[in-house]
Amino acid sequence: MKVNDLRDNAGARKPRKRLGRGLGSGLGKTAGRGHKGQKSRSGVAIKGFEGGQMPLHRRLPKRGFNNIFAKDFNAVNLDRVQQAVDAGKLDKTAPVTAASLVAAGVLRRVKDGVRLLGRGELKAALSFEIEGASKTAIAAVEKAGGTVTITGGKEDTA
Repeated sequence: MKVNDLRDNAGARKPRKRLGRGLGSGLGKTAGRGHKGQKSRSGVAIKGFEGGQMPLHRRLPKRGFNNIFAKDFNAVNLDRVQQAVDAGKLDKTAPVTAASLVAAGVLRRVKDGVRLLGRGELKAALSFEIEGASKTAIAAVEKAGGTVTITGGKEDTA
């Protein structure tokens, strides 16, 4: 392979559409924008515009609020953890943490921590060190012979 042999993959570079270049091009005259009117011109932003009538999103009352301090937890169910154990991706002896779940491929990324939920059945005796868990999840883990340690969070926030 030489530097002068380097090429883009076929189809990686596509020529731009040349609009308004005669009737024979198929995109001449109106250039695919239809006929006249506001939407045929540049600089149009009329998403919620209703012809001067008060738009629906302004007629309806405001409701609720966004809590800027709310934590965004990854929810993990017991059946998903058991799948990872069966596949040999989670070590049964080491404590299950957010980092170990990411390494096992159960989670894509650690957000503000992991919250364990009780769907499914856990057969392996695992020790969890996580930020949150539901009561049913804690009961299921303890029934299987494991432990749940909550780090810096509430036991059940649901």
